[in-house]
Amino acid sequence: MTDTQLFLQHVAANADFIHPTRPTKIGRGPGRLDVMGGIADYSGSLVLQWPLARAAYCAVQFCDEPVVAMRSLNAAEIDAERDVTAPLEVIAQGNYAQAHAALTGDPARAWAAYAAGALVVMARELGVALTRGMRLLVHSDVPAGKGVSSSAALEVACMRAACDLLGVQLAPRQLAILCQKAENLVVGAPCGVMDQMSSACGEPGKLLALHCQPAQLLPSVALPDGLRVWGIDSGIRHAVSGSDYTAVRVGAFMGYRIIAGLDGLPVRLVDGIAQVDDPRRNGYLANITPAEWEAHYQDRVPLEMRGDDFLAQFGGTTDSVTRVNPARTYAIRQPAAHPIYENARVEAWHTALSSPPAERGRGWEENMGELMYESHASYGACGLGSEGTDRLVQMAREAGAERGIYGAKITGGGSGGTVAVLARANAEPAVRAIAQRYAQETGRGGSLLD
Repeated sequence: MTDTQLFLQHVAANADFIHPTRPTKIGRGPGRLDVMGGIADYSGSLVLQWPLARAAYCAVQFCDEPVVAMRSLNAAEIDAERDVTAPLEVIAQGNYAQAHAALTGDPARAWAAYAAGALVVMARELGVALTRGMRLLVHSDVPAGKGVSSSAALEVACMRAACDLLGVQLAPRQLAILCQKAENLVVGAPCGVMDQMSSACGEPGKLLALHCQPAQLLPSVALPDGLRVWGIDSGIRHAVSGSDYTAVRVGAFMGYRIIAGLDGLPVRLVDGIAQVDDPRRNGYLANITPAEWEAHYQDRVPLEMRGDDFLAQFGGTTDSVTRVNPARTYAIRQPAAHPIYENARVEAWHTALSSPPAERGRGWEENMGELMYESHASYGACGLGSEGTDRLVQMAREAGAERGIYGAKITGGGSGGTVAVLARANAEPAVRAIAQRYAQETGRGGSLLD
């Protein structure tokens, strides 16, 4: 039985919510495994993402009541309320602040912002008139809080279903960008666009290549027949809206603003957001090379800085979805350095995979694996590591190329979640052995995702 068929059984079993005789539309959004790029997406990096077979689903139909009623079949897994209802007028107005307040005030009901957020964005950005109430039934096989883009999968599934019901046609890239707005402005999570693009535009069995400036799709890249990627669940949940991820993002944008000042670039503040005239780098840290960073900026960007001191000197950052907290001290140098080096690592990965086999050289798989280990170490230096993911990466390194394990790194927003593993295609027994040993040691996690 396919996952779609299983979801249709869920729909039939919820006839008290989704009326069996009314027209119903279904949307699907797969999760993704962040192979390279991760948190550097908001700084303009190239990223490489692997679409998962696991997906989120949404069934939507019109109803007679002036409400948007939502039911999550995964509510018990996240200690949330199963049924959430919002007044249609709150959703139809397309007011981000109002929708955010209405949908996220109660943590037990905040999951509904991911579902209804798609409708809010469609009303605001596309001018879609929402004149009839709706019911949305959602279910997801993408594990929440594990760094595999469960939130984006749900957003994409809901927006696809709603577009079908409302007769709205969107290209996958446009749909992804609108889903990012839903997460940034309705949910209130400062994610980059990588997750939504991966869910909306990814091709099964290939790495999605995305240049995040802001969302330029490159041709998808197939892994060579002898290679495969897996994800191992650490059993530690994380959230993109969490303070660690947000602080690292804020620190990176603070670093860019400081660099703009060092370069003497023209800057003006509009509603507290810095606008920098930067024709060379277009505002992206990833467009600074490691050599430029080391020669011109590394020793001049502070290790850390209090928010009030930064604001007094610079006024604000170029980020439209986060704000500098005056009372907090932010790490700056490492969050700014991470996307600079990460983009170089991803470019090396992309070049190797895109090159003819004869040009890759001997030991190229180990070289790619070493880049993953470097990426993981950089996450840790930013404060986004975790005991569980560090242990899994250590186990992968100890297994080594002799057992077909080339590299491993934490995925997504960090601070727990899943570890991506690059290995020989026939190395699944070795990957499973790592996962089982980890589960025995820690009493958590250990499941495989691919």
